[in-house]
Amino acid sequence: MKIQQQLPIHSYKPGNGFIGSYQKLIRNVVIPYQYEVLCDKAEDTEKSHVIDNFRNAAKALRHENTGDGFYGMVFQDSDAAKWLEAVAYSLSVFPDEKLEKTADELIDIIADAQDKDGYLNTYYTIKDKDKRWTNILEGHELYCSGHMMEAATAYFEATGKDKLLKVMEKNAEHIYNIFIEKGHEGYPGHPEIELALMKMYRLTKNERLLSLARHFIDIRGVDPHYYEKERKERSWTVWNGDGRNHHYQQSHAPVREQKDAVGHSVRAVYLYTAMADAANTTDDKQLLEACRNLWNSITQKRMYITGAIGSTVHGEAFTEDYDLPSDTAYAETCASIGLMMFASQMLQGEVNGEYADIMEKAFYNTVLAGMAKDGKRFFYVNPLEVIPGISGKAVTHRHDLTQRPKWYTCACCPPNVARLISSFGKYAYGEGKDTAYCHLYAEGEVIFSNGVKLKCETGYPYNFIIRYIIEKGGKIAIRIPGWSKNHTLTVNGIKTEAEISSGYIYLTANDGDEILLNLSDEVKIIYPSSRIPTLSGLVSIMRGPIVYCFEGTDNDGDVLSLRLRKNGAIKVKSLDCEQLGSTVQLELEGLREHTCDSLYSSQEPAFIPCTAKAIPYYLWGNRGENQMRVWIPYK
Repeated sequence: MKIQQQLPIHSYKPGNGFIGSYQKLIRNVVIPYQYEVLCDKAEDTEKSHVIDNFRNAAKALRHENTGDGFYGMVFQDSDAAKWLEAVAYSLSVFPDEKLEKTADELIDIIADAQDKDGYLNTYYTIKDKDKRWTNILEGHELYCSGHMMEAATAYFEATGKDKLLKVMEKNAEHIYNIFIEKGHEGYPGHPEIELALMKMYRLTKNERLLSLARHFIDIRGVDPHYYEKERKERSWTVWNGDGRNHHYQQSHAPVREQKDAVGHSVRAVYLYTAMADAANTTDDKQLLEACRNLWNSITQKRMYITGAIGSTVHGEAFTEDYDLPSDTAYAETCASIGLMMFASQMLQGEVNGEYADIMEKAFYNTVLAGMAKDGKRFFYVNPLEVIPGISGKAVTHRHDLTQRPKWYTCACCPPNVARLISSFGKYAYGEGKDTAYCHLYAEGEVIFSNGVKLKCETGYPYNFIIRYIIEKGGKIAIRIPGWSKNHTLTVNGIKTEAEISSGYIYLTANDGDEILLNLSDEVKIIYPSSRIPTLSGLVSIMRGPIVYCFEGTDNDGDVLSLRLRKNGAIKVKSLDCEQLGSTVQLELEGLREHTCDSLYSSQEPAFIPCTAKAIPYYLWGNRGENQMRVWIPYK
């Protein structure tokens, strides 16, 4: 049962703070740039061909010459869907007739590519119609439909226009016919459509959408050998998958019996998001308990300090408990976005600050690190240590790049970042029947359906004072983050002694009240569990929700010889530069190890006092190629 839920997309209007500046970057730079990429007009950038794929699919349906046919990955359609979803969220806060017209034109192109039976997928429409629904393991038909359903739902909510929604309702009916009425076996190779069906169900109240979502969730893993059987029945593959890696596919057991987060990390958290949504919607306690087990597996044993998940390049996957290497981390940007989605759904059924803490950790570190400050370069992989000459070059480290590319063949992350940042208000604020929830701190105006209206003013995440001006009062729940040792909360200047309940303070505010929350601004030394083998003797630095890192640019080009002095002084300094913008740098007492010329030596190294400088992790890689470390020796 849902205690509270995300806000409608029109309910949050950003101010001039940190979140507002990023949402403006998405609107003014990222969305136009990504559209150029989708149209193959961006210079010196990986070809996309996404929009031409839809045009060529329409030609194929009319039996016309498709010219250059299909180009790209089997899931290329999803890039257009995520771009449209980002546009929808952006239009809800920054109305723009020209952008809306561009989106409408793209929707027309997509609609023309839909077959008369409701099928919509350019790869199979152009290349081979006979192969439809024969490769559920690798084909990504359901994945692409899911992303387009999310786009259709968001675009209707933002604009009131239902053309894409009708397209995707017809597509959902086609899928229902195939998998429910005709009894086609199988479940999505890449979970996504499950959570999308839940979103579209909430909008349309069409019970068949809920039924289809629950079908895909409930049937998963019941026959763990389904994909192997499917493979034997066809003579072709996309990536030579044989379906035997059940854990990679999250198909090793029925979902209610799964306890450990395993396999491809993005697929996992998309699945878990849908499971949590369905459990809360239908009051399925057994399914919700499975979600709690999986949540604990991730956050207590398989998550990086940056809120990143997925430890290995092999399968972009989780590995084992406490296996969290910094230099070969996969830590896909999409995976942390999916973790935020999972956290948000868990938070809707159980108002516990732990879920919001993880949302915040993932956002301010890995998600933001996935995009350069200029909005035109993106990381797929987010390592916690980079050493030029090894990272991106050694066979074990080729996936860990030292610089963000403009685009890449598998471009799932760039539009994913755009849609997440544009929809941040949905994660920051929630509403219950009679309570307004402030989960994350985002400057702007918020109107809740239950009548509460407030304005938030804050310099967060660098300033830790959050001011809520209540324009229309009611019950309000304000999160106190787990990282803040101390806090004060005042109402109209009078300190309140309200107790924290599961990470939230509940109070009743009147019209005109001013609530002031002061959080701890101390810099913390973070020690890893001794169970993490690669982090023995190392520490990390955090201030508020932000993880800090050490870049060679600030430290004489060399972070490998750098140590932090135990119990040394720490200075907090403002930093303003063209590449990073306005940020906060930390200066810590450090030691520099004298470099030994030999590969190994029996002589004890000498250490020279120095100042170690750290910047927020999400800003690394914006000043050219150089060394970077999150974890550093403590001496």
